[in-house]
Amino acid sequence: MATKKKAPAKKGPATRKGPPARGGRPSFKAGKAGGPRNDRSARSGTPARAGGKPAFKGKPAARGPDRKLPRVRGPRRKTPKSMGREFAPPVVAPAVALPDPARQVAVMVAKAGLDKKAEDVTVYDVRGLSSYADYLVIMSADSDRQAGAIADHVDFSMKEAGHTKVSVEGYETGTWVIVDYGDVVTHVMGKEARGFYDLDGLWADAPRFKVEG
Repeated sequence: MATKKKAPAKKGPATRKGPPARGGRPSFKAGKAGGPRNDRSARSGTPARAGGKPAFKGKPAARGPDRKLPRVRGPRRKTPKSMGREFAPPVVAPAVALPDPARQVAVMVAKAGLDKKAEDVTVYDVRGLSSYADYLVIMSADSDRQAGAIADHVDFSMKEAGHTKVSVEGYETGTWVIVDYGDVVTHVMGKEARGFYDLDGLWADAPRFKVEG
């Protein structure tokens, strides 16, 4: 008796095996193309590339406190013209020679002595060398009487110019008369007294100039 062979059963499409999920359902969702759908592209709405990578380029925008705000540029600051000149050497104005009132008084005293025939009239600049005067005027007389006359004429001429003497000494003897005008001290001396006391040698280091009539 002939036996019938059973036809082999038709195999259906192979199903993807995955880990069991709750309720007996697979843990992935099937897409339209039959494959798994990218979860990230599903949330963002961005089409996915082949291999499941998103199609956008660059880093995703940060959220929360780590997010960097755009840099806001303010108005451009102008650099002051003086910048860089802080250490420049200051410009020094050229020195201007100021008039010396004491020197003018000394010259007036010397000319007044020459009016009465005083001899060897010399003006000494003792600034920085003496504490009581800036200029000394030394002149010689032939006699004690002439020395007194020279001192009187100097005093009279200076009063007319507006200068008053501070003190006077030596009128009694006439050998050596000293007339003090503050910054200028006048010495009217006889020739013998001038050589004996040697004031010219005492102030030899001081600058000097002679006044001639």
